[in-house]
Amino acid sequence: MAAEVLTRKLRLLAAISVSVFAMVGAAVMAQETGSGPEIEAGTDTGQPVFIMPRSGPFAPQSIAIPNARVIARWAESGHSDATAEAFRHWDADGAIEPVCSVCHSSVGFRSFYGLDGSAPGVPESPVPIGGVVDCETCHNPNIGTIAEVSLPSGVMHPVAGVEAACVTCHSGRASGADVSKATTDLPEDEVSGDLRFINPHYFLGASISLGGYGQVGYQYPGKTYSGRFLHAKPVATCLSCHDPHNLKIDETTCLTCHTNGNPEEIRISRFSFDGSGDATKGIHDDIVANADLLMKTIKEYAANVLGTPLAYDGTRYPYFFADANGDGVIDEAEGRPVAYNAWTPRLLKATFNWKAVAADPGAFAHNPPYVLELLYDSIEDLSGPLGVDMASRGLLR
Repeated sequence: MAAEVLTRKLRLLAAISVSVFAMVGAAVMAQETGSGPEIEAGTDTGQPVFIMPRSGPFAPQSIAIPNARVIARWAESGHSDATAEAFRHWDADGAIEPVCSVCHSSVGFRSFYGLDGSAPGVPESPVPIGGVVDCETCHNPNIGTIAEVSLPSGVMHPVAGVEAACVTCHSGRASGADVSKATTDLPEDEVSGDLRFINPHYFLGASISLGGYGQVGYQYPGKTYSGRFLHAKPVATCLSCHDPHNLKIDETTCLTCHTNGNPEEIRISRFSFDGSGDATKGIHDDIVANADLLMKTIKEYAANVLGTPLAYDGTRYPYFFADANGDGVIDEAEGRPVAYNAWTPRLLKATFNWKAVAADPGAFAHNPPYVLELLYDSIEDLSGPLGVDMASRGLLR
């Protein structure tokens, strides 16, 4: 009986040996044909060599990933674009400035609100580059503890849940209050060497939507301004229109009330605001037309009232540059563009409002009444020194 057991064991060992030699042979063949992983020639560590197969019983695409569809939608958004200027601007510095990191790094955002366990406030040190707006920015379990967000105007706006992230990073970095502070007690049409262009920043959807209550624009004294644009009761927050992950607009939401699912073609008024008399096109077109007219008026004021023409380039900060001969070409000195330096209070107010509207590509949907008021008032203010009768422009406020 013992002999029989021993015989079986010997046969099993022999079979294992044959299998091992077959595996080694296959590995060697794979090296020779280039079909397997490379093994450095002559390596002898005294340790067993393990060969990982190139394929197996499980293909990567067959492995279920929780929230795969949500992740795929997020990957389509600007929030995930690690190549975008919004996340690469600080590459040369090797780190993101603390104040900028609040919106340009998920690490900075969590630190600002203490969601990472740190004391709330602007991070004390620069934040590493390479981050984007990741899942935990909006899905952090403690984001619901944020009850209000400070707007650039100083207004404390109440928020709930993920709205805190939207409002924090889409309210801009400056407001009309900064323009008022810079121009107080200065003659409206007198050039001041102390003035510089004030940039409201980019993608101001949250603060634009809050209108006169949020006070992002320069609001001219004696004028009244529309407040928060609530749109309709079921459409009152960012996520009412935007997919929370790819950020796109769901046109079916528009079609709930409107006959057109293209937001830019939706008309919210029977009146023409741009003087064209055409009330069939989308309100978007009225806003674009008035914004173009404001820029044209800004250039006329600079050239004809101040005698110092300017040019605009939206790809280079500080955007407004000198154009001494008025040929539309930016002046350069030592190979660098010359920043515009003939600022007056009246010019600064108008350019700030123009940039605030232009910086929000969705302004026509976020708060059309408010942006139309800002554009109208800015055009009207510049028209006085130019001797242009505002009534002749045919605009509506």
